[in-house]
Amino acid sequence: MLKRQRLYINIDHVATVRQARRGSEPDPVAAARLCERSGADGITAHLREDRRHIQDVDIERLATTVTTVLNLEMACTDEMLAIATRLRPHQVTVVPERRQEITTEGGLDVSRDPDRLRDGIARLNDAGIRTSLFIAPHRDAIERSRELGAAAIELHTGQYAHCADSQTLTALQDASRFGANLGLSVHAGHGLTVANVRPVSAIPEIEELNIGHSVVSRAIFVGLAEAVHELRDVMDEARASS
Repeated sequence: MLKRQRLYINIDHVATVRQARRGSEPDPVAAARLCERSGADGITAHLREDRRHIQDVDIERLATTVTTVLNLEMACTDEMLAIATRLRPHQVTVVPERRQEITTEGGLDVSRDPDRLRDGIARLNDAGIRTSLFIAPHRDAIERSRELGAAAIELHTGQYAHCADSQTLTALQDASRFGANLGLSVHAGHGLTVANVRPVSAIPEIEELNIGHSVVSRAIFVGLAEAVHELRDVMDEARASS
């Protein structure tokens, strides 16, 4: 039996529903507390530069109320680095960000402006914050992530979620082994659901999954707690049978 895999729930889309009317409901912080009570090992939230869903006040509140761990997703900008080093979440995952995209469309280009990334990671490390880079499951990106000083990588599973074929799964398996052999902690996420998560959960080197949209969308029908339970059950079954 494989070691239990961590499940971090991304609560961005709870905030997306709230921002549709710029009101106070549903409250993503209340959602985070419910996810924790329902089996989540951590909470993920992406503070985007355009503040399209999660707001600064949400991150401020999450930093003081999350009882598991807070994983802050952010771009590597001076503004976001200042927020992170002040609030000191358990983990920061550096992600690519484009204003016109609906959601994160791919992995971070770690070959672009490496000095900025290296300096940003060093600032986070110096503040005692665990660092992760959201990258495509490619060996060159993994090697560069280690060279930049990241403690972990999060493999973008979007292509797998779209195709869910043997080729995309093999790419994740290979990248996971390669990253772990380099001494990196390996995480994964994007587009994962109850229907497609099992093969990814069975990859022994993947320690953590970050899942959000499918949980929030499923919660419309069964409630947030049950949506978290469903994922947790499938992940645990996959680890137990591997």
